[in-house]
Amino acid sequence: MSTDPFAQFKAMQREGWSLFAPTAAYTTMPAAKLVQFAEIAAGQSVLDVACGTGVVAVTAARRGARVKGLDLSPVLLEVARANAALAQVQIDFVEGDAEALPYADASFDVVLSQFGHMFAPRPEVTVSEMLRVLRPGGRIAFSTWPPDDYVGRFFAVLGRHTPPPPPGAPTPAPAPKWGDPEVVRQRLGDRVTGLSFARGEVVFPALSPEHVRRVMETTIGPLAGLIEGLRSAPEKLEKLRSDVLELGREYWKENRMRQAFLMSRATKRA
Repeated sequence: MSTDPFAQFKAMQREGWSLFAPTAAYTTMPAAKLVQFAEIAAGQSVLDVACGTGVVAVTAARRGARVKGLDLSPVLLEVARANAALAQVQIDFVEGDAEALPYADASFDVVLSQFGHMFAPRPEVTVSEMLRVLRPGGRIAFSTWPPDDYVGRFFAVLGRHTPPPPPGAPTPAPAPKWGDPEVVRQRLGDRVTGLSFARGEVVFPALSPEHVRRVMETTIGPLAGLIEGLRSAPEKLEKLRSDVLELGREYWKENRMRQAFLMSRATKRA
């Protein structure tokens, strides 16, 4: 029996995020920005937490870094391995949990995450684990979605339509808070120095807001799961789909969606 209070939640994440691979192509350019922002160099030991299809890990490895990647989803890891093989880089990908990293203390020069660690349910546990495996003087860097832009607001929409957990069940922290610089400062605290931020933008090509909604419904695990759970409540399902569509209309223009993201970087105290 697992003692993790979020074991069931993580099992749902493992299944739901397995749908994400078709959308991962849009995160390849942000991956290059994160790797550059993190100042990855040849010979460094790098961990990509919640690596998904490996876009950050492969980008770092092509700079000559020695890279490991970890993700909950075995389906996404298979894609990551194929991506690494095609790019002709060696990366050790393992299935695992951002809240329980299977690495020794001070194992890495740099710990990265792109739009991944933010979905772990307990930020304080995730931060402690990422810093634990980082050597003193090493860098932590990650990309997250601001709460006031499209993806952050999208997850707020999902939150309004998600039934409350059973009495006594723990509630995971909302992922978009990781996109607020003040929240990042609080969560990293005095365990780091030199905290800095930069911003970037993801552009998603789409023929219409309806196309955006279709992509989100078929590749974003939390939405796909919520839709499946509302099949027996057609009015609630229609309201959810309408809200997702209306939000997309605010950001769609000239056959593209624009979404800002935040990059954070800091040095672990010696």
